[in-house]
Amino acid sequence: MTARGAIALALVATLAGYVLTALFDIEQLVGGAFVASSLLGVLLVNRRELLSLVVAPPLVFFCATLFVELGRAFGSVSIVQSLALGLYSSLTQGAPWLFAGSAVVLGVAWRRGLWDNVRELREELKAGAAEVPRPRQPFVPEPEGYFEPKVYGTPRGED
Repeated sequence: MTARGAIALALVATLAGYVLTALFDIEQLVGGAFVASSLLGVLLVNRRELLSLVVAPPLVFFCATLFVELGRAFGSVSIVQSLALGLYSSLTQGAPWLFAGSAVVLGVAWRRGLWDNVRELREELKAGAAEVPRPRQPFVPEPEGYFEPKVYGTPRGED
């Protein structure tokens, strides 16, 4: 599975958790769905894409929460106030699940070879910096009149 697929899996599962929470009124469904999908994603993703997956869980959780709270806010009188309060309360309640999901993803990714990905990235960056020589040239101003408009043709005579 690619990192994009794992991120999409976590997003869809978290949104499904919000839907199930609304249906069955069990608050832990959102967090459980988020942690379970994050774990499944990090277990199934290609090893070379672990680095891009590790940074995604907080963004996925925030995007899912923002989407749900925008839907709830559209029915209220003050959309901005309702959105701000809803985001604050949902992110506050979901913070332990967010930290747990992020820790699980980081721990499993580390075990699967995240450090090798970081090492390869460092080597690529060092090699790229060494290959591109940056010559230090002094500032060369443009020739005089370079930005002045040019007049084409001959001037008209006075009639």
